Amino acid sequence: MNTISNSLRTLALAGSALALGVTGLSAFSAPVAAQAARSSQVDQAVAALRAITTMRADFVQTDRNGQGISGVMTLKRPGRIRFQYQKGVPFLIVSDGSALTMIDYEVRQVQRWPIRNSPLGALLDPNKDVARFATLNPTAHPDVLSLTVKDPRHPEYGTITLVMTRRADAPGGWQLDSWVSLDSQAKRTTVRLANHQYGMAVSDNTFRWNDPRPQVRH
Repeated sequence: MNTISNSLRTLALAGSALALGVTGLSAFSAPVAAQAARSSQVDQAVAALRAITTMRADFVQTDRNGQGISGVMTLKRPGRIRFQYQKGVPFLIVSDGSALTMIDYEVRQVQRWPIRNSPLGALLDPNKDVARFATLNPTAHPDVLSLTVKDPRHPEYGTITLVMTRRADAPGGWQLDSWVSLDSQAKRTTVRLANHQYGMAVSDNTFRWNDPRPQVRH
């Protein structure tokens, strides 16, 4: 269970990279036209992420040891997301619009971080300037985009790489299919999405959670 917990922590912490800077190709080594094309593709990807109002998708989360757990991700902009894990996994990750919370029901522990410091900042925080910091990675197919994001000021947040595919029925024409996060200890977590649904009604109650910590009586 500790391995799963570490994997969940990587998901919840490693990527404020999703919302921030990146290392990679030098901006000064490419021709101006190629640089402009890359910038346009980054803008398209960011616009597609911003175009999502609500989304639900199945996910499979795999750690560096190949251990996988599944569940359902529900997103509602701005700021709300829920990772409901498969039966038997006593964890929940949820954002209520102000903070991202990881709840471990097995040990009755709750950890919270501001959305802006979370791996899902690119999806949730409208104030994050992803386009300013994202690096476009080369892919073998014109209908696949890969973006790597990392905050150079906060290496402890780790690195996130997003993979998107061109889909006419997805908001903005691009669908988020997966991401890979590396935390500051180089622990790798992969999340793959499937069976995307967009634009459905999602109640705000979806993003509430039960506090497992013992209540202190005064």
